[in-house]
Amino acid sequence: MNYTYMVRCKDGTLYTGWTNNIERRMEAHNSGTGAKYTKSRRPVKLVYCEEFPTKEEAMKREYAIKHMKKKEKEKMVFEMERREDERLIRVRPDKRQVEFQKVEFYAFIHFTINTYTGKEWGDGTESPEIFTPDHLDAAQWVTAIKDAGMRGLILTCKHHDGFCLWPSRYTRHSVAASPYKGGKGDIVREVADACQAAGIKFGVYLSPWDRNSELYGRGEEYDDYFVNQLTELLTNYGPVFDVWFDGACGEGAGGMRQCYNWERYYEVIRKLQPDACINVCGPDIRWCGNEAGDTRDAEWSVVPARLRDTEMIADKSQQTDDTDFSFRRRTISSSDADLGSREFLKDEPDLIWYPVEVNTSIRPGWFYHQEEDDKVRSLEELSQIYFHSVGGNGTFLLNIPPNKEGLLAKEDVERLKELGEFLRKAFKRNLVEEAVLAVDSYKEGFEIENVREPGYGKYFSTREGITSCTIDIEFEEETVIHYLILQENIEMSQRIEGFSVWTETDGNLREVYRGKVVGYKHIAQLKGIRTKFLQIKIHDARVCPTVAFLGVF
Repeated sequence: MNYTYMVRCKDGTLYTGWTNNIERRMEAHNSGTGAKYTKSRRPVKLVYCEEFPTKEEAMKREYAIKHMKKKEKEKMVFEMERREDERLIRVRPDKRQVEFQKVEFYAFIHFTINTYTGKEWGDGTESPEIFTPDHLDAAQWVTAIKDAGMRGLILTCKHHDGFCLWPSRYTRHSVAASPYKGGKGDIVREVADACQAAGIKFGVYLSPWDRNSELYGRGEEYDDYFVNQLTELLTNYGPVFDVWFDGACGEGAGGMRQCYNWERYYEVIRKLQPDACINVCGPDIRWCGNEAGDTRDAEWSVVPARLRDTEMIADKSQQTDDTDFSFRRRTISSSDADLGSREFLKDEPDLIWYPVEVNTSIRPGWFYHQEEDDKVRSLEELSQIYFHSVGGNGTFLLNIPPNKEGLLAKEDVERLKELGEFLRKAFKRNLVEEAVLAVDSYKEGFEIENVREPGYGKYFSTREGITSCTIDIEFEEETVIHYLILQENIEMSQRIEGFSVWTETDGNLREVYRGKVVGYKHIAQLKGIRTKFLQIKIHDARVCPTVAFLGVF
């Protein structure tokens, strides 16, 4: 690697030290394209940029750098990279974000008037008379998702059609105008109570786009209406762990569009439910960018602050009724594959902790359609999405839509039970509990023994400046290994930049897995290798690596 040091004067002129072909790189940097190669075709890494008030001072600094001895240059590069790493690890989660990631796997329940029309998006003209979930059983929903290993449930209290699943004081377009329980029903209450009884966290989805309301598009007048409904949900149904907003923003009943006052909505949520995270069009949890369950190879939680821009999120969100499900099949583009590496962040002035959520449906649609009963995702599909979301430094939001009777379809219930049994069996016994652990470097008080139990109170770390280490795991006897789990102490930020897993065969080490990042959790699928010994090599980390938990299953 050939390092580049940029020296810049305030008028924008750039000077470059340490490498050849300065003119070409100056031109590339001035044009904003960046330079990848020197004349000798060696890759260039820009490690620091320093600014001076005049060209003379900039040229003087450049001259001094170019005439440094090799060891002085190496020391300077190390200090520059260390300074940048320290900037990155200062970005850390707040308490609500830490607690949210511990939920890991949770349910989306899409249920409204659309269930009875066969549509994915209603237009707000539907009659509440058709809403007849005569056998609705919220306890059945909660039991099914708990069997799958989920820890939370988010209910679509109001979708774009404007039909409310609770008797809102601010609209007639609600369950109170339907035949359900003679107009005395409150489905939000039933679901919230069922969640509380089963120890499942309860969250709400409230669409800011209301195609039924005549106030939509009238600015503050509509915002008052929306905030009133949001307040009803956040004050009448107990603790709420999550408020989920999407970016859909189309025309309302009067043909106008609304400019959403997001900051006002956030302020209400923080006041009424301070422990709740706000997802997608919100400041706490980031959307993965697709609804297919597709994930990145390296998912970072430390990302540019500009990713939280609600207009950008809304622009990438679904804006029309996706009748052929083409939007839901969209995957991550190569341009969005890297959101948090050192190289990606080096020119980003403002950084935030913004972990990812992966969301998809157990069926092709978000709402129930009988013709999809034979299209429920397979166990293999769901388990792989789980491994790459929960096991890829994210969370997994899986939608399960109730049918017209108000029940989860038996096909969905069976698949959820099957998934839960698979996950419980896969992670039943942690072999690390009885293994011998060793490491080649550690900080006093942060020994490798701290990784046997999950939690952030005790964890492993090397000394600051030691960015790599090797962890050995020796078992009492040869055993079959399917999964390895690594977790960083995310309260200390996300640090690990690359690792590999090795096993010993006939006295020789061979690599069996390579990963890019860890973060909250990384699940490595080791495909049933038989061994008595595993070695984890952490190749690089920001300042120093941390490991809060290590599991072998």
